[in-house]
Amino acid sequence: MAKTQLNVRVDETTAEAARERALQRGVSVNRYIEELVLKDAGEVGHTFVEAAADFMKQYESVFAEEFEQGSREGAPHG
Repeated sequence: MAKTQLNVRVDETTAEAARERALQRGVSVNRYIEELVLKDAGEVGHTFVEAAADFMKQYESVFAEEFEQGSREGAPHG
């Protein structure tokens, strides 16, 4: 996969923390930051899916009633 360079400015305390964490994990600072971003992006996606599932659970009866009513109205009369 092609890599893109980003230049990020942080204060010295943050930079040192990133260096220390990367060293503890045995990875480069670049890899450490990349992993943080990927983890954060995954959590956001997971949070969205959980929220959508909660919404559907909360309004399940409303959707069921609406779609059941719609299918009766569209059904051929016999």
